[in-house]
Amino acid sequence: MAVQVGAVQLEKGHGGKGVLLSGVPGVRRGKVVILGGGTVGTNSAKLASGMGADTVILDVNTNRLGYLDDIFGSRITPIYSDPARWRSTSRRHLVIGGVLIPEPRRPSWSARS
Repeated sequence: MAVQVGAVQLEKGHGGKGVLLSGVPGVRRGKVVILGGGTVGTNSAKLASGMGADTVILDVNTNRLGYLDDIFGSRITPIYSDPARWRSTSRRHLVIGGVLIPEPRRPSWSARS
């Protein structure tokens, strides 16, 4: 749903810049950057690439990036995520956050009695 909602918000009528993710002849496609290549990221990439967007997935797991490259081929660009690479994707219209940040474990000394 994130890609669909984002595409609507990019329309001028909804306050966006008038970017069409699929592009039209003579106009560049919209660029979607997806943070995380897990279930959320993979499904977002399916939708974004299916809509015709220039799709980039950033992840820290090289095995997962290889898997995504195998299943998507040239329809997406898998990139190892680090601060420099994040900055290199500066021209982006839509960012999807699909990173799982596990809840930190509570220290044993803070357990309630």
